[in-house]
Amino acid sequence: METLKVLLIANRGEIAVRIAKTAKRLGICTIAIYTVADATSQHVLAADIAALLPGDDSTAYADGDAIIEIAQANNVDAIIPGYGFLSENVEFAQKVLNRGMMFVGPSPDVIEGFGLKHCAREMAIRAKVPTVPGSEELLTSEEEVAVVAGALGYPVKSRGDILFKNSGVFLERYYPVSHHVEVQIFGNSEGEAIHVGERECSIQRRH
Repeated sequence: METLKVLLIANRGEIAVRIAKTAKRLGICTIAIYTVADATSQHVLAADIAALLPGDDSTAYADGDAIIEIAQANNVDAIIPGYGFLSENVEFAQKVLNRGMMFVGPSPDVIEGFGLKHCAREMAIRAKVPTVPGSEELLTSEEEVAVVAGALGYPVKSRGDILFKNSGVFLERYYPVSHHVEVQIFGNSEGEAIHVGERECSIQRRH
């Protein structure tokens, strides 16, 4: 594994502060990115270096090309996105790798596979994980939706992959009384992986 000396944190707020503090304990130089409005924010103060983003609002933190430019100008070894913003952006992850830097997160293939919910569902089924009854693939017409919904039984719940620029939808049976439980998984890209417990996401803000 390559030596990591300079890390750009492509995020803001609490997660960026936690990453900066951990990196500092490991002797890794950290670079924070910020907008004018965030100039005195805690994540900026926690990092060794701070770089101003173009743009005035929080959407600037999703400007992958600008972030990569800052990284290259500062001889960054790796970029860590934390969660939200660019953490599930396949194109950004691939660009980081193409520029010779490490992307601290899942590979582009994994991001794409889990980001496209119908693909993630297929993987779960192959791994014999129990799933909610639903369509086997993306549906592209009202006729297909009507047929699948009729087979599943009403009511159903539909979700579009807007963030991934895909207008297809898949259907799942709707359960009005249910829980959203996640299991967090960590892998080191060397074939080793662990789970770090489960969390009850039904009670988090905005559910």
